[in-house]
Amino acid sequence: MAGKIYGIGVGPGDPELMTLKGLKLLKAADVIAIPAADKESCTAYRIARGAAPEIEDKEILCVDFPMIKDPEALKASHERAALALAEILDTGRTVAFLTLGDPTVYSTYFYVHKKLSARGYEAEIVNGTPSFCAVAARLSASLGEGAGAVHILPGSYPIEEGLALTGTKVLMKSGRQLGSVKALLMARGERALMVENCGLDKERVYVGAENFPEQASYYSLILVEDGKNKDD
Repeated sequence: MAGKIYGIGVGPGDPELMTLKGLKLLKAADVIAIPAADKESCTAYRIARGAAPEIEDKEILCVDFPMIKDPEALKASHERAALALAEILDTGRTVAFLTLGDPTVYSTYFYVHKKLSARGYEAEIVNGTPSFCAVAARLSASLGEGAGAVHILPGSYPIEEGLALTGTKVLMKSGRQLGSVKALLMARGERALMVENCGLDKERVYVGAENFPEQASYYSLILVEDGKNKDD
């Protein structure tokens, strides 16, 4: 009988934000899969190890996903990852695949989850604390109140239409495009806050787009407040 894979969200950075379910499955898994070339460079692994140091003794499968946008190249990398995971599952072993934040929000894991599920493998998603919730807590900010909408936008893609929406905007993965995102926010007069490396070493908080750096870590998240409340 084939093994089962769990896509486990380890949260945004603080090991104490890992869920009890995630920890239980992590400790019980035969193999830990990580989205990196090695475990020391994998933030998700370091977070999980902080919560459960005993995983150091477990077998690690490194599944390195390239940081590219070419659809064919991405498809090929996802297929390679699915094949590598399937080889382990075919031996009857259980796999815990670690992913930052929550596996359902801009997570690379979800691509292999769909591929493996389509091939008949048992796969389960274990939610983690989303990064934008951790950032809102860090800033003592409310993401949504009353009938207010909350919009999650990928900051590395065009965001002009999204910024025009009413409600709070969450810009994820803006790192490489931060300079242009900063300029756009300033030009629009948006009220924005940013947390870099939330819950991790070298955490930084920035208030106002004009104070954002031109470049920042991949683990940077921006909250854009509702434009209707600019004068509050």
